[in-house]
Amino acid sequence: MRLTLATWDHDRCMPLHNGRVSIPGVEFESHILPTGKLFPIAVQEARFDITELSISSYILQVSRGESAYTAIPAFVSRSFRHNGFYARAGSSVETLADLAGKRIGVPEYQMTAALWMRGLLSDEYGVSPAGIHWRTGALDTGVRHERLSLDLPEGMVVEAIRDGETLQDLLLRGDIDALFAPNPPSAFLDGNPEIVRIVKDFGSAERAYHKKTGFFPIMHLIAVRKSLVDKNPDLPVALLGAFTEARNIAMQDLREVWLGSANRLSLPWLNEAMEKTMSAMGPDYWPYGYAQNQKELETACRYSMEQYLAARLVAPEELFPACVMDAV
Repeated sequence: MRLTLATWDHDRCMPLHNGRVSIPGVEFESHILPTGKLFPIAVQEARFDITELSISSYILQVSRGESAYTAIPAFVSRSFRHNGFYARAGSSVETLADLAGKRIGVPEYQMTAALWMRGLLSDEYGVSPAGIHWRTGALDTGVRHERLSLDLPEGMVVEAIRDGETLQDLLLRGDIDALFAPNPPSAFLDGNPEIVRIVKDFGSAERAYHKKTGFFPIMHLIAVRKSLVDKNPDLPVALLGAFTEARNIAMQDLREVWLGSANRLSLPWLNEAMEKTMSAMGPDYWPYGYAQNQKELETACRYSMEQYLAARLVAPEELFPACVMDAV
């Protein structure tokens, strides 16, 4: 059986792409794409048999009965998000609580990074997404549009910027008050003092968030075409086993680099990063499996409905076939 497999080049996925991990009787046709290109293909075309998928887009499509995929609880991308809140230097936005009622830019309203960031604002600071004027579009280069249509309540404003504009430009001009960024804006990286992080010591804030919630926010999971599962009911369990093995290989490779006698990664404070991670999160800090992530999945589903994305409250068990619920 030859199956198309599409993910980005995460270290925890690459063993399936390069053949270090395989499934008996299955040959993978490998496609490695950045998620900005992959996700519109996944939700609009369902082009690949097995694909990395934004959990926010997936919950939205499940709630509408529109998903061509079912998922396995292999969470190939996770990220803390306190580091992604930006404001203009000298503005009235000095803390996350100050974002209530402001004009905020975000590349896509429905993107998973924004789902978790809005959830953080709501749960921790009482900031409702409905009171914010949202602007969507490219972060600092190119053109970007929502990959899925939105069905928002009357009075809620999610307004696309013009093609050719960027959210970074709007922030620097003062046309928006803040920016939710999945990666640092280019002007910030270039040292422009006009763009500042709202959460200055974001590392400490993220560790405190993990200690309080137990969450390491799930960004992306692996999805497999439903029609393929109907014909091959054992495939989800086999895939979950393969992705788990690939993750284990990546974690062992990283451990060997970390503990090696020479610094093989171009990262000066690798030891500090690894030791802080292990101290805060323990050795199993990238968990796969449903049971290990149930509360986090419930929260993502709740956020999706509260933020007017999901058409209804999705139960987390709806996201996966029954055969993988007790696996891993």
